[in-house]
Amino acid sequence: MSSVLEPDVRVGTPTVTRADLLPGPIRVDGKFFRARAAKHFVKGVTYGPFAPNSADEQFPALDRVERDFALMVSAGINTVRVFTVPPLWLLDAADRHGLKVLVGLPWSQHVAFLDDPAVQVGIRGAVVAGVRACARHRAVFAYLVGNEIPPDIIRWHGPRRIEKFVASLVALVRQEHPGALVSYANFPSTEYLNVAEFCDFLCFNVYLHDEHAFRRYVARLHNQTVTKPLVLTEFGADSLRSSEDEQRAILSWHIRAAFAGGVAGTFVFAWTDEWFTGGHPIEDWDFGLVDRRRRPKPAFAEVSAQYNGPLPPPLTHYPRVSVVVCAYNAERTLLPCLASLELLNYADYEVIVVNDGSTDRTLDIAEGFPYCRIISQENKGLSVARNVGAAAATGEIVAYTDSDCVADPDWLDYLVGTMESNGLVACGGPNFSPTETHLVPEAVAASPGAPCHVLLDDELAEHIAGCNMAFRRDVLLGIGGFDPIFRAAGDDVDICWRLQDAGHAIGYSGAAFVWHFRRNTVSAYIAQQRGYGKAEALVYAKHPDRFNAFGQAKWSGRIYGDLSAAMLLWRKPVIYAGTFGRGLFQSLYQPPGGLIEYLPLTFEWTLLSLPLAIAGVIAGGWWRLLLAPLLLALAMCVKGGLSARIDPRFEGPKARLLIAVLIYLGPLLRGCERIKWRFKATPKLMPFDDGPFEQRSRWRWRESGFVLSFWNEAGLEKEAVLGAVMRCAAAQRITATVASGWKDWDLDIRGGPTGRARVVVAAENHGADKRLLRVRVAPRPWPPAAMAVAALPLLALISAGAGGSAMAGILAALALGASGVAGWYLTLFARRLHGLVEEAAREVDLVPVDPVARAPLPVGPPRTA
Repeated sequence: MSSVLEPDVRVGTPTVTRADLLPGPIRVDGKFFRARAAKHFVKGVTYGPFAPNSADEQFPALDRVERDFALMVSAGINTVRVFTVPPLWLLDAADRHGLKVLVGLPWSQHVAFLDDPAVQVGIRGAVVAGVRACARHRAVFAYLVGNEIPPDIIRWHGPRRIEKFVASLVALVRQEHPGALVSYANFPSTEYLNVAEFCDFLCFNVYLHDEHAFRRYVARLHNQTVTKPLVLTEFGADSLRSSEDEQRAILSWHIRAAFAGGVAGTFVFAWTDEWFTGGHPIEDWDFGLVDRRRRPKPAFAEVSAQYNGPLPPPLTHYPRVSVVVCAYNAERTLLPCLASLELLNYADYEVIVVNDGSTDRTLDIAEGFPYCRIISQENKGLSVARNVGAAAATGEIVAYTDSDCVADPDWLDYLVGTMESNGLVACGGPNFSPTETHLVPEAVAASPGAPCHVLLDDELAEHIAGCNMAFRRDVLLGIGGFDPIFRAAGDDVDICWRLQDAGHAIGYSGAAFVWHFRRNTVSAYIAQQRGYGKAEALVYAKHPDRFNAFGQAKWSGRIYGDLSAAMLLWRKPVIYAGTFGRGLFQSLYQPPGGLIEYLPLTFEWTLLSLPLAIAGVIAGGWWRLLLAPLLLALAMCVKGGLSARIDPRFEGPKARLLIAVLIYLGPLLRGCERIKWRFKATPKLMPFDDGPFEQRSRWRWRESGFVLSFWNEAGLEKEAVLGAVMRCAAAQRITATVASGWKDWDLDIRGGPTGRARVVVAAENHGADKRLLRVRVAPRPWPPAAMAVAALPLLALISAGAGGSAMAGILAALALGASGVAGWYLTLFARRLHGLVEEAAREVDLVPVDPVARAPLPVGPPRTA
């Protein structure tokens, strides 16, 4: 993929000529293919199998093949899929016509082949013989090591064993034909097979005659291919059971919808109605673009129009797009970024570079691209730079990518196409790391913490990465743009949540990808993780209800593109196979992760496990069991290191160990910064001064809370004060959640590391409109602090009982310190809540009862006891 990252490469040609294909092989480039420097779409058709010819080959005679290939070329077809190993003369004929061949390697996949070692040996021998028969011919596009293994066979052996066997066949092909592309043709009934890990691209045979369902399924398949191209290796329509016009219409929207959805290639089933299988010709199916006498059907002209036209298909409307690149000291990556943006295929766009106070060559590099509009300012942070770009934009849509990204030529087409076709105000896509040239950068790039997306389903996102996102400009400005408080990170999370809070949906296009040059040194990774910790604290201050007690975001969707998403899931995914395994769409479902699956890699777990481990080592004996929490965390890090996707060139213990270390350090670094910045945001209240309060709170030991009372003669009920408390809490960026009808309290207030509280209000009716409202606030410590305070004294007692006086003393000191810190911050939080409730009471004109001596007692209500 190196050429796509070079600034002098000119890409974006919608079609590839025959001469372009002949000199070299086609290679994978992210979600698509390239032939030389040009982006290459596979426009294919299936060919055969046919009745055996005089040489016992399942292909027509050479003169018939030559005529077929010539007619294919006239229809814009550039690739032919065959189901049996082609003879060399057929590959030569394809080469003469500028066609590539997708070679199927047939074997006995309809039997329980893993039960018989001899059958396995025969299969491997057939695959090797098939590849050798092709003699590494340059007309070979790729090999398919299998096609639709029946679901019953997979259920019989188990999907993991099947995947391992298919992977071994892929390895055999690569050994016989180095550099060749290899895949496996899957289908919806075995969708759960994970072949994307070892195949060069993902192939699927899909027969769906409902356009909406077809588009949704293509979107689903994109999320299974991860970083690799998606090719539809079969789809078609039978002109015998339907009409030829219906076949034409179905294939028309099939091809259009497939390429609009971002597939890298399609194969229409089939070229001709002539079809021979099972030892006899098939007479009752007519899937061909031409009939048995090679006379074109209406579908031939339609496929020809689609294949000879521009790909992806033109949009019906091209709203002007302003691409904004915010750059700060970006001399290392800005050149390829701007070079790629100059070559976008989109019809109407501009590029705005916001130079955010760079001190290196960033401005000089940007000025080398006359097509860019450049805005220079003092360094004010990422969010301000994004807002400056949006304000200067002339486009209806504002698209953002980072200065360390390289965009695919059709990036904007897929983003805007998704927004326009679904009426969305925002859309994002994936970002991939390019292949690194050294071990350390590769390991760092594979470690968790990279920008990722969170999907609610296959087409809607909860979060899109800031390096690849687009918004309708009026909506973006209408919600106030990006919050300037986010100077380096967190801005994308905040803007996505604010958009959703405003009632908008965010789309996702799996084909709208960018290459992302991420941090490539350990020191850069450490700095990034610390920056993320600060951003998490700032985002928490604005959206505390979207975080759990451990400071981690509570995502409603599934996280994609981050190692931690797979690393933390210990439970096996579940396959929906349908009754008796007859489901037509057999999908893989991953149960949602529970607390135990991420707890060992939290900052709080690390803080507790390290002193426990030290204590266990010092005490010895059975106390070494205190090492268990630390060992569990380390085991998860090792699992993550082994699960990471890295280039085979760097496969080995060094890279895996470095990834595991970075996995362990990430939460620790983020947690330290998160806690530091959260405490900085906490009001500096002294816990024991009188403060500005209007009445003394009365602590009720039985209820573990304090009580405040308020009088009114306007008939205000409890809803008034509770609503005011929620408004005041929101103004102070504190989460106040209404309890469900099953709880015996009214509000749950969360103050992050300082604590949480439950509020209940009782209304006394004193006749007419006179009401006495009693507010009880029950503060509780932060759950991690409560865990530490509870565990340490218990361990001290156990140590003392076991005769370990020194260890007991250490643990007791730790317990005392933890209790003191937790109590201090809980007191701060309680006082903050006292002031918040009084502020809420003033908002709705409630009068405090039993005030501090400096305030008079209102006439009417009795003093509270």
